[in-house]
Amino acid sequence: MAVSKDDVDAYGIPVIPDPADAASRKRQAIIDAALTEFLAEGYSAASMDAITTRSGVSKATIYKHFGSKERLFLAVIGGVLPKTYADLEPTHSSVAAAPDLRSALVKLTTDWARILLRPDIMSLRRLVIGEIDRFPQLGRLWYRVSYDMNNGPLIEAFTELDARGELDAPDPRLAVQQLVAVTVGVPQLVRTFSPEAEIEEAELERVISSGVDLFLARYAPGA
Repeated sequence: MAVSKDDVDAYGIPVIPDPADAASRKRQAIIDAALTEFLAEGYSAASMDAITTRSGVSKATIYKHFGSKERLFLAVIGGVLPKTYADLEPTHSSVAAAPDLRSALVKLTTDWARILLRPDIMSLRRLVIGEIDRFPQLGRLWYRVSYDMNNGPLIEAFTELDARGELDAPDPRLAVQQLVAVTVGVPQLVRTFSPEAEIEEAELERVISSGVDLFLARYAPGA
């Protein structure tokens, strides 16, 4: 199926039409091979010849499906980004209705950290950071996805808790940003720039619990 350089979504990510059934396996093979190559080599050093070899699909077929190396990169990485948060549960109801807010926040941010520190997600994060000057649309997409699937529901929960007087958070958006920064953000920063760093479960729990306590020292009523 022919592609057009003008077929992009609101973030500037190429929209690749779904292929016919006969072509679907080839397209998936291309996507899998390209993701492996891009994660290993980055955009500039990634080889279309290597992607061709990995996928078992001809270079002509790759260009037929995706149009160019640039569009292939954007389509593949842009397609994977939303899936990075697929394992994160919606947070609004569980936090807003929790009988023990501290415990709920510790569990929530610990679960987030365990998912976001996975090697596949960290590799993708480093790739996007490394290519953000060339492909700023990927940065915008990552921010939007993380906001919609993480911050947005938690902002709603904090807004409700503030209205009930169970949190003193007149700016729920800022409160969420600060909670994430002092919990998930700490080990995530370490692993972003030190991929080999080992973070033991006990240390993760210590960092998360301390971060939640710091957050509640500011936002608990009467704090």
